[in-house]
Amino acid sequence: MTSLRQRKGSRGKEATPAVEVQAQESNCDWSWGAIIWTSIGWSVSVGLGLLCSIYVATLHENDLWFSNIKEVEREISFRTECGLYYSYYKQMLQAPSIQEGLSELIHDNLTESKRTINLLQRMNIYQEVFLSVLYRLLPLQAYLEPVYFYIYTVFSLQAVYVIALYLTAWLLAGSWLAGLLTGVWYILNRVDTTRVEFTISLRENWSLPFFALQVTAVTCYLRPQLSKVMVWLMYVTTCCFCLTWQFNQFILLVQALIVYILDIVDLFTTTQVTTLYLVQVSGLLSVWLLQFCNSMVLGSLVLSFIVAALFIRHCQPALKTGGLLVRLAKVLLHSILVLLLAFIINSLTKKALQLRSDEHIFKFIKSKFALGPTRDFDASLYLCEEAFGLLPLDTLERLAGTLLLYPYVPTVLLLSGMLAVAVLHNLRYVMLSGKRGQVEAFRPDVAYNLLHSVLYGLLAFSTMRMKYIWTGHMCAVAAYGVCGTDLWTLLLKALRCNTKVLVHTSLSCPSLLRGIFLCPFWPKLMEELSELREFYDPDTVELMTWISTKTPKQAVFAGSMQLLAGIKLCTGRVLTNHPHYEDKDLRERTRQVYQVYARRSPEEVYDILKAVGADYVVLENSICYERRHRRGCRLRDLLDLANGHIMDGPGENEPDLVPASHPRFCEAIKTDAEAYTRLFTRTFQNKTFYVYKLKKKRKKSGKASSEPGVKQ
Repeated sequence: MTSLRQRKGSRGKEATPAVEVQAQESNCDWSWGAIIWTSIGWSVSVGLGLLCSIYVATLHENDLWFSNIKEVEREISFRTECGLYYSYYKQMLQAPSIQEGLSELIHDNLTESKRTINLLQRMNIYQEVFLSVLYRLLPLQAYLEPVYFYIYTVFSLQAVYVIALYLTAWLLAGSWLAGLLTGVWYILNRVDTTRVEFTISLRENWSLPFFALQVTAVTCYLRPQLSKVMVWLMYVTTCCFCLTWQFNQFILLVQALIVYILDIVDLFTTTQVTTLYLVQVSGLLSVWLLQFCNSMVLGSLVLSFIVAALFIRHCQPALKTGGLLVRLAKVLLHSILVLLLAFIINSLTKKALQLRSDEHIFKFIKSKFALGPTRDFDASLYLCEEAFGLLPLDTLERLAGTLLLYPYVPTVLLLSGMLAVAVLHNLRYVMLSGKRGQVEAFRPDVAYNLLHSVLYGLLAFSTMRMKYIWTGHMCAVAAYGVCGTDLWTLLLKALRCNTKVLVHTSLSCPSLLRGIFLCPFWPKLMEELSELREFYDPDTVELMTWISTKTPKQAVFAGSMQLLAGIKLCTGRVLTNHPHYEDKDLRERTRQVYQVYARRSPEEVYDILKAVGADYVVLENSICYERRHRRGCRLRDLLDLANGHIMDGPGENEPDLVPASHPRFCEAIKTDAEAYTRLFTRTFQNKTFYVYKLKKKRKKSGKASSEPGVKQ
């Protein structure tokens, strides 16, 4: 990692020392013993992946008693947006044919009332389409229920995830023992590495395994002997990652920044940089085509950034010449130009495409870092959710409790120091007349994975939901620190120890750590696997059963996004809104429907619901009388703030807020006052839910009485 290499473009065509060493190793190491050792390594990777898959599947079964509950209870267990995505898998299976099922998705009028939308364009549901087609074509119907085919596929992807992390650690450390340590850490830190056992259909559970595979492919590509073979794998995994998660553009933006940083400090060659950029661009454009020319892809920041980076790089061929101060000035100017051009391209693209689908994300970012107003309803919905808050400190305590954090931190610090030395050496390089000198070599694959871990770690600290991208890769980096010979060589040289100790140290450390793991953690794993629970939500089951049996099939339901996703899955009824929030018109419609929890008159609420085509509205006590969030973050508070009204309960209010002229609708309608009963009829209620049917409004001459509502 500290050897020297020739700059690209030197007159001599001899191989660089680093390449020669790795070439010699690859040519000499393939004895029968090495083949057997490698075969064992591959077998262990598959075994660990299957172990993780079986582990999360068992936890899911034990938590819900999934095999013993009714079908409606199984469907209710797909909470919030998970239920919405699974409903399209169910819809495809219930269609008379694959062609008709696809046509229903492309011309869907059930997900949003009074609208026909292309679900394959709007949402990332190709995985549901693929699985449904596969299930229909394979002879599985007699042996496996559709729901099990679905959840077992997702759990199997966890095996792919673990194998990808295993291979990344193996490539970095040169020993599959690092992969073994990575897999063990991943399983032990399951609470912080995945949440697949209770959010099966969540998009990240589909996409992160492909992203981990892409990182493995990038690591392979950056090794001289494996470059060309990996380009297609990088492209395929990038496509799969982007196709399965709507937030792909922000993850790829961070990756593009990593490539950019390693380019300007001369740790990547021109070919490597161009290839990695083009793989991202081609992956995004392929997804753009598959999603029926989804404008959100063309308007993504990552696409604008890559175009800007390649253009400015072409216009500044002398970027990597000059002394230290000159290079630093050039790097600063180059970065400013790239960022400026990227924002200009992105702004012009969005204006040309009239793209406003992702503006709520930028509002959230501005509000999160106090760069804009925080009264915006959409931004506040995200800010008040724990998943979008800062990473809790107890996460680090858990990671330290499994001995993951202790090797990870010194590994990152030591590698960062070595990288800084290499970068300063490269930037200090002076271009001589007609000659090219030597630069400090730092393994490109190690440099990439280091920055990957650091930048995604910062992302995780800023937004807790993103920790699942970081913690898995964190296991691989920590395992590299424990098993990699590079760091041990440096450490032993610093301590002036005999380097023959290196082999014994790099082999004994992972074995020692595994022994430490098994002693305290094995009983805990067995205890966790022995805990048996059962799904129990009788109120929701009663609601879904009533809707299925007592309402017309074409009835339109209004309510909270989370509940409506379940109604779509369990009953197939038409919705007014849903949790897939990446559409401006839908966000505005959701805010309007949520006025049932605000202080509005019955006439206003009735007109809003009729405007979106609602026949029934479902009110939830858990929202109307919410106590889960603090004051200012309850849904009713967010609506009051957006409407300019004073919030409920003791506490300060901003001076421009005024008292509302009407009582809270979700509370007042239960009094059965005349102002409400002439517009709404209560058709169902239990301890959790109230369902009201909208009456046909009678025409009144000259009377507009909101007085009963005011009195309440």
